[in-house]
Amino acid sequence: MINTNDILETITMIQDECLDIRTITMGISLLDCCDSDIDKACEKVYNKITAKAKNLVAVGEQIEKMYGIPIINKRISVTPIAMICACCTERNPIKFALTLQKCADKCGVNFIGGYSALVHKGFSAGDLELINSIPEALAKTSNLCASVNVGSSRSGINMDAVKLMGEVVKKSAELTKDNNCMGPAKLVVFCNAPEDNPFMAGAFHGVGEPDCVINVGVSGPGVVRSAVSKHPDASIDEIADVIKKTAFKVTRMGQLVGSKASEMLGVPFGIVDLSLAPTPAVGDSVAHILEEIGLEQCGTHGTTATLALLNDAVKKGGVMASSHVGGLSGAFIPVSEDAGMIDATVDGTLSLEKLEAMTAVCSVGLDMIVVPGDITPDTISAIIADEACIGMVNNKTTAVRLIPAIGKDVGDSLEFGGLLGSGPVMKINKKSPAKFISRGGRIPAPMHSIKN
Repeated sequence: MINTNDILETITMIQDECLDIRTITMGISLLDCCDSDIDKACEKVYNKITAKAKNLVAVGEQIEKMYGIPIINKRISVTPIAMICACCTERNPIKFALTLQKCADKCGVNFIGGYSALVHKGFSAGDLELINSIPEALAKTSNLCASVNVGSSRSGINMDAVKLMGEVVKKSAELTKDNNCMGPAKLVVFCNAPEDNPFMAGAFHGVGEPDCVINVGVSGPGVVRSAVSKHPDASIDEIADVIKKTAFKVTRMGQLVGSKASEMLGVPFGIVDLSLAPTPAVGDSVAHILEEIGLEQCGTHGTTATLALLNDAVKKGGVMASSHVGGLSGAFIPVSEDAGMIDATVDGTLSLEKLEAMTAVCSVGLDMIVVPGDITPDTISAIIADEACIGMVNNKTTAVRLIPAIGKDVGDSLEFGGLLGSGPVMKINKKSPAKFISRGGRIPAPMHSIKN
């Protein structure tokens, strides 16, 4: 039986605490679109995506009206395009990029992800062509997202790919400098990339996934912060219990929306991603949760421990609410997308080094961080290598989404708008890692990779 108090509580969460479904993402396999003729392959890609996802936005809007739950984004993820491009005699990935943009326009989705390559153990056919094309692809499209997986706990880290990605990130910023350096804001460099992630910019449809699937990403930092605020004198373990119960309620909403979307679209339901995804909106900040637990400001001593508590409690509550949990699942800390993180950065409380420490205990990694425009590609590569090693050694997903602010320095900011918010330029260490990065090769996998 539906409890009236539960209904009222949910209404309050939506109206006052910024609760929403951040995304329903349709994953589509393009493996059957492979063709030696690139133009025929692009035609197959267009026809399949627009057929499978033609009702995605409409169904999302119907569910919003049906349940009164905001669904902020409707998205598509596809098989890593490097794999499809590898089959073509003419390897020109830009043709696929423009095709994917046409699909996004036709279907009306917010983003389409999967302009991706998986190179954690080396480069195969199509990988280098795609990676080198990323800056141009992101400059020529508006809804396309790209990602590259450079390492894993089983294979180690491909340092040749890490070096290349430093150059790609910098070039992407330069090509989009007249558009707030938007290119690298849509580019993620992963270690241990998941195949079922519904969140952009890193979403792609893994080769182990079904032909078509619906994945859901929930959000609710404001709800968690509000719940914690009602227990000002609680002990740490009591706070953990409050967060677990709240995460359970938020995840149940994601399970409901995913199941309904699956039914209405006639495709399998995949996973719910438990990640607390913040926005620049007031009251929708992961940093503010940490401050509600007891920090004067996010970034001070104790931040990593508080974030570890939050992340663990969210996962424990969420897994009880859904039979299929996946994606990234935890707490995101994207600087430009989180009002509390922005304030802490501007005040000087939150540094790049502290953010790196925090990524050891939470989802993803150094996300939506604006750095000075004169940063060298080698330094970008070194930041990627540091973060990838945290993921490799800890057997978790980590990633880097850095935005070099061309022509700007510490004290300036970039305005992205929408969910991407605004990013203050963060200070970086100016000492050079060039010799380390130039060595190339592969950082070996840790001992715990030998599990069989």
